[in-house]
Amino acid sequence: MQKITLLLLLSICMGQAAMAQAERDTADARYKTAIAMMEDGKPAAAIPLLEEAIRLNPDEWAYYYEIAYSKYMQQDYNGAVEMLKKLIRRKDINSRVYQLLGNAYDLSGKRDKALDAYEKGLKVFPEAGNLYLERGVMEVNVKDYTKAMGYFEKGIEVDPMFPSNYYWASKIFLSTQEEVWGMIYGEIFLNLERGSKRTDEISRQLYLTYKGEIQFKDDTSVSVSFCKQNSMAVSPDGKLQLPFGVAVYEPLLLMSLTGEKIISLPALNRIRTRFVENYQTMPLAKSNPVVLFDYEQQVKEAGYLEEYNYWILAEGDEKQFEEWRSEHKKEWEEFITWFKKNPLKITQENKFYRGKY
Repeated sequence: MQKITLLLLLSICMGQAAMAQAERDTADARYKTAIAMMEDGKPAAAIPLLEEAIRLNPDEWAYYYEIAYSKYMQQDYNGAVEMLKKLIRRKDINSRVYQLLGNAYDLSGKRDKALDAYEKGLKVFPEAGNLYLERGVMEVNVKDYTKAMGYFEKGIEVDPMFPSNYYWASKIFLSTQEEVWGMIYGEIFLNLERGSKRTDEISRQLYLTYKGEIQFKDDTSVSVSFCKQNSMAVSPDGKLQLPFGVAVYEPLLLMSLTGEKIISLPALNRIRTRFVENYQTMPLAKSNPVVLFDYEQQVKEAGYLEEYNYWILAEGDEKQFEEWRSEHKKEWEEFITWFKKNPLKITQENKFYRGKY
């Protein structure tokens, strides 16, 4: 009798577990369908599905978040805020909840509350690149670019694979006299976020910056101007050092301009190829390497540096790029296949940000 009772209890427990799992699976299916509807521009139609998902599995915070996001998409910012204010009390959420809360406050005209949401989020998620992004954008909106840059670069430091902070840092620096940082941040951004309107914008800007800051004065004289900061600094080991742009980037670029007379895509391919080769001869390549330059070396060793260089700067001269690509179809296709399998990888150990150099 005792064995029968134990078997019965075990059978009941297993049945309950199976039922609970089935409900979670159904809830997840509703959730995925709702997400597809929202992506298709139907946020209102997604809400009943999300509510059904919550009924089946009330412990999953993502379902509540997506309802808030659907309200946000419908410009019901107050409705989104009310749901998100409840969500931030939970310990199992991620930084997107604070990001959306801040966005909803911002778009409803409550800047102070938006700032407070982002700051509170950063206390809970101090390595959240998306929250540093939002704080930086808030400063861009009031044209405090110095303060904005502080947030973008901190976001790069703590979350080096998050692309948007590189995007904004590049845009700001490329509009100053310290373009060197914009050039590197911009190229890293292109690698991390491929095929968007923003990548087209940065590709074009990198090309135009090369064209504007490299000047061929005559047959024997050329100048580069990517860095105006000439003051020396003290390194962590107590040694005096010149800024990265003056000590590394501009000298390497000058060395790489030998034999060139104009700036064009073919010329920049040759210049950038020499740049990679010259960088490998510098002590910096081993003592304090630049992850982007090391990746360019990896691309070179794979045999695709020309294709990569044309890809990076394609939007600078679309006609010239298309002519080149039509003549190199096989090489281009092979490069794209390799490129997809071998992306730039940035870790806490090899990350690049201005404060490191």
